[in-house]
Amino acid sequence: MRAFVFPGQGAQTIGMGRELAEAYPAAREVFEQVDEALGESLSDLIWNGDIETLTLTQNAQPALMATSMAAFRALEAEGITIQDANYVAGHSLGEYSALCAAGSLTLEDTARLLRLRGQAMQEAVPVGVGAMAAILGLDFETVDRIARETAGEEEEVVQAANDNDPAQVVISGHKAAVERAAEAMKEAGAKRALMLPVSAPFHSVLMQPAAAAMADALAGVDIQPPVVPLIANVRAEAVFEPGAIRRLLVEQVTGTVRWRESIANMAEAGVTEFWEIGAGKALSGMIKRIAKDVTVRNIGVPVDIVALRG
Repeated sequence: MRAFVFPGQGAQTIGMGRELAEAYPAAREVFEQVDEALGESLSDLIWNGDIETLTLTQNAQPALMATSMAAFRALEAEGITIQDANYVAGHSLGEYSALCAAGSLTLEDTARLLRLRGQAMQEAVPVGVGAMAAILGLDFETVDRIARETAGEEEEVVQAANDNDPAQVVISGHKAAVERAAEAMKEAGAKRALMLPVSAPFHSVLMQPAAAAMADALAGVDIQPPVVPLIANVRAEAVFEPGAIRRLLVEQVTGTVRWRESIANMAEAGVTEFWEIGAGKALSGMIKRIAKDVTVRNIGVPVDIVALRG
């Protein structure tokens, strides 16, 4: 069994997707459609811009989705379709890429939703008020418990935002609370606690204004049942029904990305191959730490696709 998985924020690089667009007309068409949907040349920013501008949340989210979908369309051009997967999943914004690949959302709607999502997440909390930190070497239960304990001390928000793999959990919330919690986690045995270079406390309750904005936006978008089941971030289980998908996409803005459980559950269901489709290889490393016996492939440049023919 096979799963197609799609990366989230942090994987962006200048030039991503260019080789795909040059090699596959269907991949170039993805970037053209996204540019048209947004009313600007996002592709020019991706290929010729500066990394600081590309990394802005409102740009990075649709840009990463466009790159993933360009890679997916290239696969289709080589005869590999969504029916060749048993499940799809995506990390945070990657869930939108997964839904687009599975036919639940149109490419244009996905691009517009992610532009809005990025803007709403950035605007939800003033710059400097929130923060995120990666905690290495503690399990999710320990991180979650310490976050709850330290948050209660000052009535500030800090919570487990991303359960990425057995040795990496990301916390998110008020900057001072995140710093306090990070120190407490080092004292509890964490190997490292790294403050992340992000501009907002994603996947925390501080993102509630963004969740409200996404609820309004998603209410006006047609969502079809996915061709193959989506393993949803906040449930770590398969969902099919459009109404449930709509609700879970809203919940995801403030909820924990349960990536470790998502991968473990797919592996337990019989998935032996995970294909990371899009920019970077961050998910591949996580997957190998979660399910050591599975095969992981990266599909991000034409040579990756050529290798599949062998």
